[in-house]
Amino acid sequence: MGKGGGLANNKRMLRIGVDVSMLSDQQQTGVGRYTYEILSRVVSMGHEWFLYSYRPLAVGNWMQKNVHLHIGQLPKSMMRMLWLQTAVPVMAARDKVDVFWSPTHRLPSMLPRRIARVVTIHDLVWKHAGETMRPFSRWLDATLMPEAVRIADRVIANSAHTAKDVLSEMPYAEGKLSQILLGVSNLAPAGEFSSLKVIGLDAPYFLFVGTLEPRKNLAGLIEAYSRLPEELKNCALLAIVGGKGWGGVDVAAVAEKFDVQDRIWVLGYVSDEQLATLYEHAMFLAMPSFYEGFGLPLLEAMSRGTPVLTSNFASMPEVAGDAGLLVDPHDIDSITRALRTFLGDETFVRNLGLRAIINAQRFSWELTAQQTLHVIEDAVQSHKK
Repeated sequence: MGKGGGLANNKRMLRIGVDVSMLSDQQQTGVGRYTYEILSRVVSMGHEWFLYSYRPLAVGNWMQKNVHLHIGQLPKSMMRMLWLQTAVPVMAARDKVDVFWSPTHRLPSMLPRRIARVVTIHDLVWKHAGETMRPFSRWLDATLMPEAVRIADRVIANSAHTAKDVLSEMPYAEGKLSQILLGVSNLAPAGEFSSLKVIGLDAPYFLFVGTLEPRKNLAGLIEAYSRLPEELKNCALLAIVGGKGWGGVDVAAVAEKFDVQDRIWVLGYVSDEQLATLYEHAMFLAMPSFYEGFGLPLLEAMSRGTPVLTSNFASMPEVAGDAGLLVDPHDIDSITRALRTFLGDETFVRNLGLRAIINAQRFSWELTAQQTLHVIEDAVQSHKK
């Protein structure tokens, strides 16, 4: 298994196709951020880029001379797969692309055989936490992800754990799999704590960031918080950031069930500027997920000196390093004990915050972009053999 691929020997100008459909979402999540952070860098590193989306893009400025946009007008996200499997192969053939990169799990199966293929795998949620997905989405991933890995010339995994998962489930990825870690997003300058009054925060808080879906274990976090003694609950509110996901996580109902409704602040989807400010002033980030392929909020929080509470499972220990306090996500008492430590030991939190800054320096979008481009170039070379 590679560690990011090697430089291709042939440095000719390539025509590179990319599925950028994730950039059409107004509310960007992890895969959309990944796509933007890499693509915004690699287009300035040379080659000619052909970007395909089933509907207009909401993120990024793609007016560079070496970038060509092919944008559809399909209204619904459920039509994305039909677009990818039917329209994109035709356009890629017309554009005479040398290689096609999908930043998100799936590849067009009908691409002309001469076109090399690269796919990024972020996680295997369908395998390890499938009950937290929409049934149709789970079926699509379980069907199309193994096929994408099979037909790809090169496969990128975003963590050591994801790479291990891919090899375990799809052993035919051996020899074409590269592990490329993600980077730290420069969201925006953080505002003063007082600026958070606009979104209803004017007291100390700890932070949850993520789509509101069962896999994130938000209900477990709220229950663990409710078990704290009153003097510790009074130390900090729980501020929740994230758009609604599938699975019926009713935060208000869960908070009322555990009688902490007056201590929970649901902020919904916030701007990058607000998110940066929330990270900056949070006592800590709490992310006790059942499963993550990487966990970008961990990295974004640590880059601002904010320590993290996260799970001892999947990729999360790998990302948190020595700047995180790990819990068993299936054990509510384990989460409660960690909350006690964070809310009751200022010296511990301060020292963990110093380690967070150092740990975050291991990750760089510039390096991620360079390594990704090397893999794309290498795919063209390997496809010729």
